[in-house]
Amino acid sequence: MFFEYMIAGFLVVSGTFGFVGSFGLLKLNDPMSRLHAPTKATTLGVGGVLLASMLHGVVIEGHLSLHELMITLFLFLTAPVTALFIAKVHLHRHETPSSLPKAGEDGIWATHDVDEHEAEADSGSN
Repeated sequence: MFFEYMIAGFLVVSGTFGFVGSFGLLKLNDPMSRLHAPTKATTLGVGGVLLASMLHGVVIEGHLSLHELMITLFLFLTAPVTALFIAKVHLHRHETPSSLPKAGEDGIWATHDVDEHEAEADSGSN
């Protein structure tokens, strides 16, 4: 009985995270903010479903399956990489080197090609 409540709790929490991620995707203003909502919240939502599935398999059905662990590994490896690629594409398409904030000690942003003379001039002015 206790484990059934835990399974139900994991499913409710994961549904809540999935809803929050979907809501953020629809309601946030700019693409970079929209990117944050589904990559973080929905990853936690799918993680909750996978935890519920693992617990159900062990406690109710009596066998341990490693499929959920492989799905979790794949999800946690691919979601951040995908988000990084989407963010880089956004920067390349919508920003110019002059519209980006100062890069700090590096002098230039890694997302834009800058010729050597311009890089030297920027690093010399800091």
